[in-house]
Amino acid sequence: MASINLIESFQDFKEAENIDRPTLMKVLEDVFKTLLRKKYGSDDNFDVIVNTEKGDLEIMRHRTIVEDGAVEDPLAEIEYSEAIKLAPDFEVGEDLYEEVDIHDFGRRAILAAKQTLASRIGDLKKNALIKKYGDRVGEIISAEVYQVWKKEVLLLDEDGNEIILPKSEQIPSDYFKKGENIRAVIKKVEMRNNNPVIVLSRTHSSFLAKLLEIEVPEIFDGLISIKKIVREPGERAKVAVESYDDRIDPVGACVGMKGSRIHGIVRELKNENIDVINWTTNTQLLLQRSLTPAKISRMNLDNDRMTAEVFVSPEQVSLAIGKRGVNIKLAEELTGYDIDIYRDNEGEGDEYDIDLDEFSDEIEPWVIEELKRIGCDTGRSVLALSAAELERRTDLEKETIEDLRKVLEEEFSRN
Repeated sequence: MASINLIESFQDFKEAENIDRPTLMKVLEDVFKTLLRKKYGSDDNFDVIVNTEKGDLEIMRHRTIVEDGAVEDPLAEIEYSEAIKLAPDFEVGEDLYEEVDIHDFGRRAILAAKQTLASRIGDLKKNALIKKYGDRVGEIISAEVYQVWKKEVLLLDEDGNEIILPKSEQIPSDYFKKGENIRAVIKKVEMRNNNPVIVLSRTHSSFLAKLLEIEVPEIFDGLISIKKIVREPGERAKVAVESYDDRIDPVGACVGMKGSRIHGIVRELKNENIDVINWTTNTQLLLQRSLTPAKISRMNLDNDRMTAEVFVSPEQVSLAIGKRGVNIKLAEELTGYDIDIYRDNEGEGDEYDIDLDEFSDEIEPWVIEELKRIGCDTGRSVLALSAAELERRTDLEKETIEDLRKVLEEEFSRN
């Protein structure tokens, strides 16, 4: 029997493991039945037989043998004289099954069928890929680095599917080499130029949440809940957790004995500092915990305006604000409050300092008043705040802030 071998032409189809065999056979049948309709006008008396294992395909034509001159439907009937040319022992009334030679359709028609089939296969693979990863958004996967580009990294999963890790979703200190296996969370699946693109992230809060779930059994079991996570990737993260079992300390469980559980996560996140705090509905207490590692002296809350004035001892100011203002920024994101840090003068020690009024000959009075308005009444209290923080909290120009800091720094450097 003549047949057409589809392995070479359509090998991608066999490799698409996510496509089930019934779907594969249905697509092949549809493509070749379309070919039959174009040639014969109907596919009612044709059977398309597909062998997906070998890649063979046969088309069988079924007609009923009738008396010569009695043919009413040429597609369904064949004259006796024509039938006995195929086999002399045929009789009128019998069914004749005849294989259709694929090459009879013509080279152009076969090529068009191949192109249509390749297109249908491509669409099925795309849909399978979208379904596979669309249902897994938020999960952590491991993939191999295939190519490193300036704006993104191309990865391959275990099935050879291409996955993208954009530069914007990488931790600033991430460095990848070809062949290296990396972990990331599936952020989204989107279509670009009619092709599905799986986008990963190592900066999204869900990545840290999933890492905690892996390392802390109590979170996986639902005994501890992650209420909120805020991150400055590669710098610092704050995780608010709550326990549903009074016998379990949620912070202690997340950190582990001597930090055993949290250390692995910190390494994965390129030494990102992780502050784990107890969640509470008490706003003042939550604010206090959110500014960890700084210790708070006192605070004034305005719940209507969602603002908080937080007072800390002089040596705690830099801790409260954090490097490049990261700590206070994350605390604001975690609590939803706008936080202003003030130097608390109560109980101040004997550290050498100078009142701002003493600089009235070098700093204009209105500038001094503006600094006092935010709680800075001494030289060191001003220097304890970064230039960016001063610019944010006052009406002073950047150049003015630079000049006054220069004056103060020169004064303290002389003493």
